[in-house]
Amino acid sequence: MSRITDTLRLLPLLLLGAAWNVTAAPPPLALEDVFALEYAEDPRISPGGDRIVYIRNSMDRMSDRVQGSLWIVNADRGRHRPLATGFERISHPRWSPSGEQVAWIGTRDGETAIWMMWMDTGQTAPISRPGGRPGDLSWAPSGDLIAFTMHVPETTQPLARLPRKPKGADWGEPVKVIDTMVYRADGQGFLEHGYSHVFVVPAEGGTPRQLTKGPFNHTGEPSWLIDSSALVVSANRRDDWEYERLDSDLWLVRLEDGSMQQLTTRFGPDRSPVVSPDGSRVAFTGFDDDRLGHHIERLYVLERRTREVTVLTADLDASVSQPAWDSRGRGIYFLYDREGNTRLARLELGSGAITTLADDVGGTYISRPYASGSFTVAGWGTVAYTMTSPEFPAEVASGDGRRTRRITRLNDGLLQHRKLGRVESFKTPSRHDQREIEAWVMYPPNFDPDKRWPMILEIHGGPYANYGPRFSAEMQLYAAAGYVVVYANPRGSTSYGAEFANLIENNYPGEDYDDLMSVVDAVVDRDYIDPDRLFVTGGSGGGVLTAWIVGKTDRFRAAAVVKPVVNWSSFALTADNAPFYFHRYWFAGPPWELPEEYWRRSPLSLVGNVSTPTLVLSGEDDVRTPMSEAEQYYQALRLNKVDSVLVRVPGAAHNIAARPTHLMATVANILAWFERYDSAAPREALAEPAAEASPDPTGDD
Repeated sequence: MSRITDTLRLLPLLLLGAAWNVTAAPPPLALEDVFALEYAEDPRISPGGDRIVYIRNSMDRMSDRVQGSLWIVNADRGRHRPLATGFERISHPRWSPSGEQVAWIGTRDGETAIWMMWMDTGQTAPISRPGGRPGDLSWAPSGDLIAFTMHVPETTQPLARLPRKPKGADWGEPVKVIDTMVYRADGQGFLEHGYSHVFVVPAEGGTPRQLTKGPFNHTGEPSWLIDSSALVVSANRRDDWEYERLDSDLWLVRLEDGSMQQLTTRFGPDRSPVVSPDGSRVAFTGFDDDRLGHHIERLYVLERRTREVTVLTADLDASVSQPAWDSRGRGIYFLYDREGNTRLARLELGSGAITTLADDVGGTYISRPYASGSFTVAGWGTVAYTMTSPEFPAEVASGDGRRTRRITRLNDGLLQHRKLGRVESFKTPSRHDQREIEAWVMYPPNFDPDKRWPMILEIHGGPYANYGPRFSAEMQLYAAAGYVVVYANPRGSTSYGAEFANLIENNYPGEDYDDLMSVVDAVVDRDYIDPDRLFVTGGSGGGVLTAWIVGKTDRFRAAAVVKPVVNWSSFALTADNAPFYFHRYWFAGPPWELPEEYWRRSPLSLVGNVSTPTLVLSGEDDVRTPMSEAEQYYQALRLNKVDSVLVRVPGAAHNIAARPTHLMATVANILAWFERYDSAAPREALAEPAAEASPDPTGDD
């Protein structure tokens, strides 16, 4: 009897000892973890190729904002250190040509200035407080000047004057008199009258000098001639620029007197100019504007002496961006998308051969797996770029053409202690025309193929955009809640060539619906999906297609329509960038000329068919797909007695995920809505993070 008693007494200790030898499985990503995510942005490699300065973005819990700081790391890893912190906003870090200084734009206490750090001493100071919001910094090759762009306000006269207000009177705010076609911008609100111009300021500090003038906008980073005597800029200086806003040309602006010389003349955008190392040529991107919904953006070279323009990527069926010369002027680096991946490539001018240096660029859009990212190249061909995968947001990476290496590990303190959803790609033929559609499946972290799982179809916006094998906080949170998440690139998506993208020309939404249903069918055919527990959501263009889908089928248990367009007529006349664009590029004419066509393609026309319980969610400050679109759809659903709710996100523009809590609220409300209509609910909730796995606050190497 005593032996049994002794054994019972020892049993807790024996069990505890056994537990010590068992490693607990890490928890999945939780809502609270959004505040712990970090990502790199705008990596700038030094002229010597040995150091990289970049913006390190983190989520500030107190301000509920993304907060950036400036960090530096060796290109071969090591000595990862902060350079500048404590800014409300920070952007455009740029090395001086000698590598002895770094300039950037920083906002402190509401004031934006151009800041400088002297690398030998570490001293930091603002060198110019221009009184506005400068952007697009560009060092002169001589190292003594910095060019930048900035909005210059223009005073306007009131249409009418009121009597003088008595002292102490509480009158209403003055009226807003609007006489421009585009008068507000998403995320900015009502635009101040004025134009974007080019300035120069001494690198030692001083008063900026405005170079360009007139009622025209000059946009993008200026590029200097090799002797620092002039700049090449992109500008739309047409008299009717307000009606042809996509058109722009390259202009040479002389430093001495601000005189301007037009370098290109074709109809279409010419932008991102980069002067060659010897000053004889200018690389740039653009396209001939054929009024298509999607154009392939080509890489061009302009010979300055003859003005001859040569297209370099005529045989590349993909848009290019961010051109950069190599130090000898023999090749040009650029980014392009192929099948949902963003690639860093180099084009050899002599042979025209294109070499891929990396195919994992991106990760600066952490909410959903869109294309993003940037790179720079040093004098000897070493590149720095933002690297991503489904397992992590943007990190700094470096390469030399033979291999690439990940330099930073900003999220290891969090993500090494979380079990993420595994991502798998597949392709399936569309039931419409058998075209191959690429898609991805993200599995729940605890996925068991012998069980039956609910599925979420998540649809990208654009529609001229692409998803890919990139990090997505939203999808990881859906997977963490126990859903198989499916996302795809239906026709209209970029990275599959011009013909595939323009299959939706004047026909969106259309057969992209068939593509998405084919993807759903392919996944449902797998034994682990419960066909009675299907859900659908998408934002912006994905919101359009979600509303279209529930008007076409009742196979989904519930839907979440996020920041949609449901009425093309109202959208074409109320969206911030719509009046000059959509009636020309997405339709064959304005709404009053083609009312039946606008209505045929509007999801609102199908609302009478909807029986699927539908959540409608939008930011109250969204003017890209205005809140009124969501309101129309919600009211129509209620009139049709469809189970529905309207979720309004106060203070949110089109990029709802700009604030961490807004990202979390979007995911949490969608999941709560889906669980309400899931026959197997409740399932796993989005858990609080495990206390023993708190993230490293610095993520330093």
